[in-house]
Amino acid sequence: MEYLEFELPIKELEEQLQKCKLIGDESDVDVTETCKQIEKKLQDTKKDIYKNLTAWQRVQLSRHPDRPYTLDHINALCGDSFLELHGDRNVKDDKAMIGGLGKIGDQTYMFIGQQKGYNTKTRQYRNFGMSNPEGYRKALRLMKSAEKFGIPVVTLVDTPGAYPGFEAEERGQGEAIARNILEMTRLKVPIITIIIGEGASGGALGIGVGDRVLMLENTWYSVISPESCSSILWRSWEYKEQAAEALKLTAKDMKRMKLVDQIIKEPLGGAHKDRAKTFLAVKDAIVKTFDELKNLSPKELVNQRMEKYDDMGVYKS
Repeated sequence: MEYLEFELPIKELEEQLQKCKLIGDESDVDVTETCKQIEKKLQDTKKDIYKNLTAWQRVQLSRHPDRPYTLDHINALCGDSFLELHGDRNVKDDKAMIGGLGKIGDQTYMFIGQQKGYNTKTRQYRNFGMSNPEGYRKALRLMKSAEKFGIPVVTLVDTPGAYPGFEAEERGQGEAIARNILEMTRLKVPIITIIIGEGASGGALGIGVGDRVLMLENTWYSVISPESCSSILWRSWEYKEQAAEALKLTAKDMKRMKLVDQIIKEPLGGAHKDRAKTFLAVKDAIVKTFDELKNLSPKELVNQRMEKYDDMGVYKS
């Protein structure tokens, strides 16, 4: 179990509890009452810490190495029914962007999302979840296929941003993302977007235009990461916590500003603390959201989607 810096008081209490139980197992001393006291203190500490998380702490939770990634969600939601589809039919298959068909119950969905790696080797293989232009073009190809067969689209966003490399720019990174945004606004099937981790910059927007946009509780969604914002404004990463607060990037901030539609509650401590509960919450959110959208005609879907994004940033004094 890996602990973040602000979780160290929890780690200390869990170690105390483990030692207390070990003493009880290895001796005749009755430690039941002591263990109960530590357990109560542990639970109170968890509630106190996770109830008062700062924006930067939520960013840290969104990047936790044990947090479930896109394929974890898809495999939990669809089981053996998921069929991954590959390639953009132009350059190559981008391993940072995955997609394919899968079923939840009797309903088929086209799942698309960024995939990060679990260790050094797979992180390099997945390019740290940063897609190249061919990844966005693959995503668009799959969305257009879904549209052709009347299949709803579910996008799972988890990226530190689109890949900023020289070759990516040569192959039209900006155009690929802009094309996806344009095409998603007029796609004639329901689109459900869920931020499951990091939602950074155009890398997230490239698959982030949806009829409904949902965020897991400990995720973030912003035009720039706190570190990059800090390095631009203060010429140093030392102000990343201040930048995180100023960017208003948490799920609560985004919901308050009406930039997302719903927050999916996570288990105490984050999605990685109880994966099964997280997957169930995501599944319920997808099913419920699709039920709200499935009876709308293609014209109604597109019109409502356009109105949704036209209204963003409009304030009445």
